[in-house]
Amino acid sequence: MVFTRGRRKWLKERVRRLFGGLPRRVQVAALPWRLTEKGDFEILLVTSRGTGRWVLPKGWPEKREEPYEAAAREAAEEAGVSGGISRRPIGTYLYQKKLPSGMEWGCEVSVFPLEVDEVADKWPERKKRKRRWFAPRDAARLVDEPDLSELIEYFAANPRQSAA
Repeated sequence: MVFTRGRRKWLKERVRRLFGGLPRRVQVAALPWRLTEKGDFEILLVTSRGTGRWVLPKGWPEKREEPYEAAAREAAEEAGVSGGISRRPIGTYLYQKKLPSGMEWGCEVSVFPLEVDEVADKWPERKKRKRRWFAPRDAARLVDEPDLSELIEYFAANPRQSAA
């Protein structure tokens, strides 16, 4: 059996859960997308504040927020976009969040598709991040996390069905 990098990470996570270890922190992310005038679609990525790499808008749920509501809030704060968000995630991906102390904390991120219908000129983190629309294949190539890349490719096959 051939294992992809995403499959290997999944197996490592299963072993970690079996034998114990620090629990994963749970985050949520929006996968902002829109149709172009040509009928294609694009995915919006933002730069991370620390390293400037391309990521989805993501963060921690607050208080009694539903996960999809938190994902929509993060999209508005980090990317200045809003629209219809799916109440169901299309999947999850794992990554290591680097803390200011240099330590790393494992995070599991649930991804919620967001069909963008409004793009703001001003938004809370506009001076801290860049945002840019990409073709799905380019977006999948630009993100660092293999699991996220696979999720974007899965979503690209049929965005409307995935977002339902």
